[in-house]
Amino acid sequence: MANLKEIRNRISSVSSTMQITSAMKMVSAAKLKKAQDAITAMRPYSDKLTQMLVDLSSSVDFENEFLQARKVENVLVVCITSNRGLCGAFNSNVIKECIELANSSSDPVSFFCIGKKGNDILSKKHNVIESNNEIFDDLTFENISIIADLLMKKYLDKEFDKIHVVYNKFKNAATQIITKEQFLPIENNTSNDLEKGSSDYIFEPSQTEIISELIPKSLKTQLYKSIRDSYASEHGARMTAMHKATDNATELRDQLKLTYNKARQAAITNEILEIVGGAEALNG
Repeated sequence: MANLKEIRNRISSVSSTMQITSAMKMVSAAKLKKAQDAITAMRPYSDKLTQMLVDLSSSVDFENEFLQARKVENVLVVCITSNRGLCGAFNSNVIKECIELANSSSDPVSFFCIGKKGNDILSKKHNVIESNNEIFDDLTFENISIIADLLMKKYLDKEFDKIHVVYNKFKNAATQIITKEQFLPIENNTSNDLEKGSSDYIFEPSQTEIISELIPKSLKTQLYKSIRDSYASEHGARMTAMHKATDNATELRDQLKLTYNKARQAAITNEILEIVGGAEALNG
């Protein structure tokens, strides 16, 4: 009977776990819808802003520190993860990419961590200059602009000569793409279906002033999009992971119930055999 009690305790434990994973799945599904709508609505604006900046900067002889590459002596990697786990390989994939980037670089690499999970791992063996775990509590453009301003200041002060952003790009609930983007200096890619000077713009005020205004706004928008992408990816990954965990818990619970019923039937059969055997002994 002790064996039966142990199986009952396991069934109860698995059922409780299944309720938790099912609840987490539903919460992430609700949050995913809002996060997915936000990043889907933002991408066209972000892409068009970047396209305008590239088109304008490639059509004029314009000098700006954010556009000019310089000798790289220090590299900063912005690692975007989540504050919580239970989302499959979401965090570990980003951290792995960041570590590979640091190991493959011939220059010193430091990290700026957005999200608790990245900071917990990278701070053990790597130089983490700063971390921000509270940004997901109030994910607004204004709050992310503060981080972008800080990164731009560090680049202008020549603390770092190149800044990368590593994050999960949202594709769908089941798929997240590990993405590494160069944040600074801005890459002047004129090969992305953009012909130099192909767009006919009328400038008011001057083209130089417009570019000077567009660059900070474009960088802030780029970082905001990256964090929004990561946020939507997190809930997609957690929803998928919790869905699989719930399915596995259901399967395990059913197996335990079957085992319990078999053990219970065997115990009842043994008791009947003992009673019959005792009765025969008395009659004998």
